[in-house]
Formats: sequence, C-alpha cells, structure tokens
Amino acid sequence: MEGILVQQDMKTAIDKIIDGAKDKRGALMVILNETQREIGYLSKEVQGYIAQRLRVAPSVVYGVVSFYSFFTMIPRGKHLIKVCMGTACYVKGAGKLLDELSDALNVTVGETTEDGLYTLEACRCLGVCSQAPAVMIDDDVIGKVSTSSFLKTLNDYQ
Repeated sequence: MEGILVQQDMKTAIDKIIDGAKDKRGALMVILNETQREIGYLSKEVQGYIAQRLRVAPSVVYGVVSFYSFFTMIPRGKHLIKVCMGTACYVKGAGKLLDELSDALNVTVGETTEDGLYTLEACRCLGVCSQAPAVMIDDDVIGKVSTSSFLKTLNDYQ
C-alpha cells in the first residue's frame, strides 16, 4: 500500500466494499459505484487503491471511471442538480434554464458552489419528456420547472 495516499477510514470503507463484491459478476463496476456512493467521488488515489486491492493495473480502473459519465473524480456538492438537455426539454427552454441556474448559483456546468451544497450538471434525458423542462436534484425529478420555481425548491435542500 506504499505510495497510495488514502485515509485509513476510506481504506476501511473500500475494503469492506471490495470484500463484499469481489466475487460478483461485474465486480469493478459494483465496487466503483458503491465506493462513489460511500466516499462521494473516485480520486486518483482511491482508484489506485482499488486497483491495488483487485490486482489490476490502475489504467483499468481509470478507464472505467473516465468512460462512464456518472463517475466523478472530483468532489461533488451535497446535492447534485441535473438539468435535462434532451430534445423535449431543450425545445421547452432547458438551455436558458441551465444558463439561469448557472448564473444564480455562480457556477458553470460541472462545478460546485463555494459552500459545497450544490453541483450543477447537464444530462441527456431524464425520461419525463411530457414534463419538460425537467430538473433532477438528488433522486427527485421536478418537471415543468422555471428558474424561479426551482430556486424556491432549493430551499428544501439545504
């Protein structure tokens, strides 16, 4: 474990995840998903530790993490805001909504607010096209949203 700077409490959490999933089909995906859920993101150091424990090259782990957009290598805010940019939402003003939320939160897409509360992202489709434009915050989908109504909703996510 030399050269890999991961805090002991993180190592313990990752070890538990690996021990519970290493024999499952698609173990790496399971381990990465559960580790991100537990720690919040998959830093280079965390990826290296997982690679070491699984006895695979770090590039294998990095390849998976960098390929799938739902994995992140940087810390996210306490709450993840995803603005749907699918066709129906875009036609109904999602681009403008994303710009206005970006201005209101003082971040660009992919960034986290200074207070660490919110990360703003764009996504392809939330699957609620009849409710366009739609925004997802954490696991909650809000349809037919305007900037002002969504900013009011954010008060529930402090």
